[in-house]
Formats: sequence, C-alpha cells, structure tokens
Amino acid sequence: MSRTPRVVVVGDVITDVVAVLSGPLATGSDTAAAIRFSGGGQAANTAAWLAAQGADVTLVAAVGDDEAGRERIAELERVGVACAVERHEGYPTGTVVVLAHDGERTMVSQRGANLRLTAAQVDRALAAAPDAGHLHLSAYTLLDAGSRGAGLRALAAARERGLTTSVDAASAAPLRRAGAAAFLAWVRDVDLLLVNTDEATVLAGGLDPAAQARALAVVARRVVVKRGAAGAVWVDRTGAVETAAAARGVPVVDVTGAGDAFAAGLLTAWLGGAGPRAALSRAGDLGALAVSSVGARPTP
Repeated sequence: MSRTPRVVVVGDVITDVVAVLSGPLATGSDTAAAIRFSGGGQAANTAAWLAAQGADVTLVAAVGDDEAGRERIAELERVGVACAVERHEGYPTGTVVVLAHDGERTMVSQRGANLRLTAAQVDRALAAAPDAGHLHLSAYTLLDAGSRGAGLRALAAARERGLTTSVDAASAAPLRRAGAAAFLAWVRDVDLLLVNTDEATVLAGGLDPAAQARALAVVARRVVVKRGAAGAVWVDRTGAVETAAAARGVPVVDVTGAGDAFAAGLLTAWLGGAGPRAALSRAGDLGALAVSSVGARPTP
C-alpha cells in the first residue's frame, strides 16, 4: 500500500466523562461505576486514531477559551494531530457524559463551542493544508444547526480542491430528528459513507445490512455498514458487496470511540490503496482494540 495522504478531519472536540457501570443503572438511586475524564468527540477521536496509525492529520474544530479546551488541544498535539482548532470566549468546550454497561453506551451531551465552527474556519484550514488528499467529516457538524454551514462548506470545498470525502453518520437519534431525506441530500456523492446498524435503519429502513448499504449507495459512492460484533458490510455503486466477520474476540470494556477507531482503520487502509476486504479487516482490528480499554482514544 502507498502512504496515506494528509487527512483533514472536520468536526467536534469533547471532554468525555465515562462511567463504566457495575450493573444496570439504578434510576433515582446509586450505581457504582469506574469513572474517567478523557478527550472525546467523534472527529477528535478519529483524528487521534489516524495519527496513531502514522497518518498525517489535521483537525478542524472549535473549543471554549477554557482549561478544558486547552487540555483537549494539548493532548491531540501530543499524539501528532495538527490542530486547526479555534477557541471561543464565552462558550464552554463540549462535554459528554457516557454511561457504559453491557456492551452499550448512552450519551448525555452538551455541544458547547462545537456549535461555533464556521465555513470560514474550514476554508482557512484547507488553504493551510495544501498536501491534503482526503476530508473526513463527523456528521454531528451537519446535524447541529449551528455548525451545519461549516459541514456543508467542508464537503463542497473538498470537492473543489479534488479531495476525496467521507462522512461518519454520527448517531441515530439526531439523524432521526434531522430527517433522513435532509441528511442524504447533504451527503450526496460523498466517496464513503459510514453508518452503524441503527443509523442505517434511520436512513434506509429495516432491511438487512447489505440491502441497506445498496440503498444508500444510490447517494454515496461507497457505503460501509458497521455491525459491531457481527462485522461489517461494504457496498459500492457497481453493486460489489464485501462482508467482513468481526475481528478477533476481545473482552468488551467500553465501546466508546469504537466506531471512530473503525473509521480510522478503514481510511488509512483504503486511502493507502487497500481493497474493501483488507480495509474492513484493518478497521475491525482497530475497533476491537478500542473496546478493550476505557476511553475513546488510543492508549499511549
């Protein structure tokens, strides 16, 4: 495979408060948990996993002019991410409380300064990265009305510059609120669309994963449906279908960030010239690595 071109990742930076519950949540009472504060955000996580694979990566995002924002930028720079991240006074850095139990996680979110991301900032970041070959967009940027203009501009500017593009569909609940038709119009003709099974159901209905991917390939040039422990499906507009079994079995400690690791593995392999099968295999390996430890980022 050839070296992966610089990837510009556009989206969110978050502080994750991850609580790995000892048992089912006791609503109205106490539940013991292992609690950890760490860097998060779909875009920031993907950028960190890309950097860990040796890719050149630039993150375009927004944080508050606060201690949390400074910490999030510093930790990303330490792992090799070039941060085109702007600070916004009067807005907090985004925070998500993650409740993890039994292979699932529930998120309670404050988007904060992520809503301040602008189209002008995206244009400046792309102009400063002439070696970029690919743009990856977290769909949270499109699903938040405040940052939607930045997300749409990112995809348009990437096309103008001849970059390939990918979008991670983010989360089923905000997709449902935005509406499938609107979202699919926003991401039309992206080179690669990543969805999990819940997101695929919102966008394509209750079909089997391969059928969901084929339906979505009318919009995106290539579609990957992530099925967690059941593996993944890749479909492109030629009708070619590639399936991958789940990666080797690992103890599931925390699924936070697993999809972001999967995306990074997929992108580094595919942009480096790998075919669908090899790209899915690499993606599955990184996803398995992510679920084996607490937190959404690679462990040092």
